[in-house]
Amino acid sequence: MSGVRVLVGTKKGAFVLTSDGKRQSWRVEGPHFGGWEIYHLKGSPADPNRIYASQSSGWFGQVVQRSDDGGATWEAVGNEFVYDGVPGTHQWYDGSPHPWEFKRVWHFEPALDDPDQVYAGVEDAALFRSTDGGKSWRELSGLRGHGSGPNWQPGAGGMGLHTILLDPTRPERLHIAISAAGVFRTDDGGATWAPKNRGLKSEYIPDPNAEVGHCVHRIACHPERPDVLFMQKHWDVMRSDDGGDSWREVSGNLPTDFGFPIDVHAHEPETVYVVPITSDSLHYPPEGKLRVYRSRSGGEEWEPLTRGLPQADCYVNVLRDAMAVDVLDPCGIYFGTTGGQVYGSADSGDSWTPIVHDLPAVYSVEVQTLP
Repeated sequence: MSGVRVLVGTKKGAFVLTSDGKRQSWRVEGPHFGGWEIYHLKGSPADPNRIYASQSSGWFGQVVQRSDDGGATWEAVGNEFVYDGVPGTHQWYDGSPHPWEFKRVWHFEPALDDPDQVYAGVEDAALFRSTDGGKSWRELSGLRGHGSGPNWQPGAGGMGLHTILLDPTRPERLHIAISAAGVFRTDDGGATWAPKNRGLKSEYIPDPNAEVGHCVHRIACHPERPDVLFMQKHWDVMRSDDGGDSWREVSGNLPTDFGFPIDVHAHEPETVYVVPITSDSLHYPPEGKLRVYRSRSGGEEWEPLTRGLPQADCYVNVLRDAMAVDVLDPCGIYFGTTGGQVYGSADSGDSWTPIVHDLPAVYSVEVQTLP
């Protein structure tokens, strides 16, 4: 029977949660890198033993860690990021009106068919690629060379490139999202990029309908329908049916359409999950009730999923990278909170169980399927 490995990045270390296909009992391992901020862990879909981790510290800087045995042991691999041909690890200046500072890796996205190829989204917003398992990194500089960079602004958490979507049907196509700039797409492997924000409206920027400058929190898609994208924005849940060329709102009957994560069911492309929080200033669930909302209609109608989740006096947040789905049947859904809880559902969200209660604040949750 297949199993799952849930990779959890937290404010003070990484944790690896493992279960068989029933997903009823769990082994918890960690912390790895105790005391360090682990912004993101992501396993390779091409190799169930390969994991990449972003280890960060305001004192020691950024370290890229790699495991080739499912998280049992780790190795610090190449941490020299090359910006447009110039090696360095701390700061660059490319002639634009403001400097770009390298601060940390926000997100890793391993290639679908090659464990040694992996993308990294960083702060300040830039995209890098490694083809040797993380030993060396080179910027896909066409993104920052797009020309709209002076209009990108940091969100409350920084100006991070936080989402990377790979298209399994068109290897040269990638979507990325930046807070606060918006969605960009390349159709030529990263040489050139175009903003994909038509239909977004943001009242907090000078031009609510601007081409760039929107605070996109997260985008997601089903691998079998890569042109259908879902977005959790700084206010508004959005949908695109044309690869990001245009967007429309699908907030429906949500109690609030502010939140951070969004994800899609592994086997039902029209089933989408979000976790609403009260507002952009009140980062906790409405009425203190932790509810995941599911839409089986691609966002037109939403239902609260509450069984097993606290429905009183709950004031945690769920960050943008802290939700993931597995590919088992029935599909499993997982999310972590800033209160250190990781919840799992083995029945597509109908019921939830706390896998672990008392971790440090959770930054990211990802899933690997085990043979």
